[in-house]
Formats: sequence, structure tokens, C-alpha cells
Amino acid sequence: MRPRVGVLALQGAFAAHARVLAELDADPVEVRTPAQLDRVDALVMPGGESTTMSFLLESSGLFDPIAKRLADGLPVLGTCAGMILLSAEVLDGRSDQRSFGAIDLAVRRNAYGRQVDSFETDLDIPELGDPPFHAVFIRAPGVERVGPDVEVLAERDGRVVLARQGLITVAAFHPELSGDPRIHARFLQEVN
Repeated sequence: MRPRVGVLALQGAFAAHARVLAELDADPVEVRTPAQLDRVDALVMPGGESTTMSFLLESSGLFDPIAKRLADGLPVLGTCAGMILLSAEVLDGRSDQRSFGAIDLAVRRNAYGRQVDSFETDLDIPELGDPPFHAVFIRAPGVERVGPDVEVLAERDGRVVLARQGLITVAAFHPELSGDPRIHARFLQEVN
């Protein structure tokens, strides 16, 4: 049976994630309401603008249902803004910005600079093997602290850019834009 993977579709790069999941024979479901969240086996939290996404999670009534599903063991892949929303601590967020605290990281928003400072690079990700993963960084968050239970999967210049804790995987970059489905495929292995 194909896993039903929700893609948080409030704002940001959700359509590209849905395309990659469909190519990997998952059943992507755009999630905008608690009822849609109830129908999925896992969730992707895409990039976008983290403060806007935090506000939309509240106004849509999704924040608390997602928090409950996370507490119940929902597998989640968070990319860029999704990483920020899943982290335990957002060092430079707005005072009214909430995060889920699902992975023991402290992150800084836009740590790599503004939109004009976006870049692409190849990352060695040992669990994915060769070739290196071509990563797209767009106003990416930076990890400032890593908790003891967090597994670091990849770094760039000494800074964590891909990590996992239990069923939560986060990336500072946009794997959905790389043309390489291996991170999504690895995430689907967790779901199955």
C-alpha cells in the first residue's frame, strides 16, 4: 500500500515536494486543515517564510493537531523553514513565533544571508552514498546547537545542514529542488 504523505500546503515550496513524492510512488496529500492531517501517515514541512508559516499554522487550526501527531510519533521531513518550525529553539524568531520542539536543535533564520546570497553546493551524505547530493540553499537557516540525541547526517563548512532525531528529519536546504530524490526516498523508508 502506498504511504499517504501529507505536504503542509499553507505557504512555500509544497508543490515540488508533492511531485518528488509522487515520482517515488507515495500518495502526496496537500494539508491545509486538521481533517486532511488526520488522513496522512507522514508529513513534509516545506521551505517558505517561517514566521508566516507559524502564523498560518495558528490561523488554520493546524498547530495543535500537528503537535499532537508529532507527540504520537508522526514521521516528518522538514526543509528550510520546516527545519525552523520543528526545532527546539529559534534564536532570532519573532516573539509570537512558535515552533514544535520536535528536534533538539537551536537554529538561526537566514543564517546564510539574504535571497541574493543563495547558493548550490554538493554535500557528502554518507548514508546516501555516491554521488554527492546537490543541495540548493535559499535564505537557509543555520544550526547553532545540536542536542545529544540528534544524529548529524551532513555538514557544510562545519555547520550541520542535515539531521535526524527519531522520526524527524530536517534539512537546511531544499532537496525537492535538486533533481535527486534520495532524501525523500530515505524518508519514505522511515514511513514504511
